[in-house]
Amino acid sequence: MRDISRFDKVILLLTAGFVLFTGGWFLAQRSAAQPYQVTAARNDREEPQETEKGSSSFGGRPDSLLPGEKIDLNTADQYDLRRLPGIGEKRAQDIVDYREAHGPFQSVDELDNVSGIGPGILDGLREYACVG
Repeated sequence: MRDISRFDKVILLLTAGFVLFTGGWFLAQRSAAQPYQVTAARNDREEPQETEKGSSSFGGRPDSLLPGEKIDLNTADQYDLRRLPGIGEKRAQDIVDYREAHGPFQSVDELDNVSGIGPGILDGLREYACVG
């Protein structure tokens, strides 16, 4: 190192410091926590456009029950019946078929007579369904 001038030593030292500093900064940025990115996709055949919270462009009808809303079992169509918890497409059709065959429901408890609806589902429906 005797044949390297003092100026060259200072430049070499500054270059080494710069390389160490930028390498450390790069590694610190790379290991820093990144925010999560979540993407969601719909599998619907038709893409409804959201118009309000809880409602879609399919006639402006909500996809789920609104707070305090009750569904009348005697007047609800299949779409509205599917909004009830535990009721899918088949059970909604079974409720409509039962209503057409036996007349209007006299009480919510009469849902127990519909095929596919047992005590567990009936208990979950009591606060969301009504008759008349």
